[in-house]
Amino acid sequence: MSTEDNPQHGEEEAQAQEPVAQRPSTGRQRLIAGLWPPRVTRAQLVVALLLFVLGLGLAIQVRSNSDDSALRGARQEDLVRILDELDDRTQRLEDEKQKLDDQKTELENSSDQAEEARKQTLEKERQLGVLAGTVAAQGPGITLTITDPHSMVEADMLLDAIQELRAAGAEAIQVNDVRVVADTYFSDSDGGIQVDGRKIGAPYRFEVIGKPQDLEPALNIPGGVVQTLEKEQAIAAVARSEKIVVDALRPAKRPDYARSSSR
Repeated sequence: MSTEDNPQHGEEEAQAQEPVAQRPSTGRQRLIAGLWPPRVTRAQLVVALLLFVLGLGLAIQVRSNSDDSALRGARQEDLVRILDELDDRTQRLEDEKQKLDDQKTELENSSDQAEEARKQTLEKERQLGVLAGTVAAQGPGITLTITDPHSMVEADMLLDAIQELRAAGAEAIQVNDVRVVADTYFSDSDGGIQVDGRKIGAPYRFEVIGKPQDLEPALNIPGGVVQTLEKEQAIAAVARSEKIVVDALRPAKRPDYARSSSR
């Protein structure tokens, strides 16, 4: 019997001769074939990336919130106690800061006072040293030069000149190489004059520190030192100067019996 005589048998042979790939598959096979290999589009990648970032942000937020879980889970009494402790600590720190500020201010004031006292002490020491003749001095003043060609000048004439200069405001005086102080004395000697036991000779040179406008007129008043010396045939010359140097020094003496009465 031929194929034409049996149509069903011909169809079976035709199906057997078709390629395997063209055969219909089952539902499971079709599902697997749709999922693998995966076909990812650009939109799917963007969505996946956004979901990853969102999940990461949620994880960080949860971790941050968990740090405060101890305080959030604390009782009201515990929170009040913690707040009181923080207030007490803040107050202690403020007190410590105020104390340090006070100490700083006190140190600055005491330092300024100590420095001012030191300056005043040094200035007082300098002034006393000038008066005592233990330190050198310089300043405006005059120079009195007495020439005695006939050796007619006596000790009391030089002493009168010293007294007139002191009365006119002389602050430091030097005669030749001898510093004149409060207890300085003049005496006559053979061939000259002694000042505090030291012999000096003419010309007698007075270096005087003070206000020149007061010192010079005091010597030139009528009947004063200059006229008296001129009567003795001596020559007295007075010259003003903006800088007179008095550098003859006297040794500092320590009193044997006198003591300060200040307490």
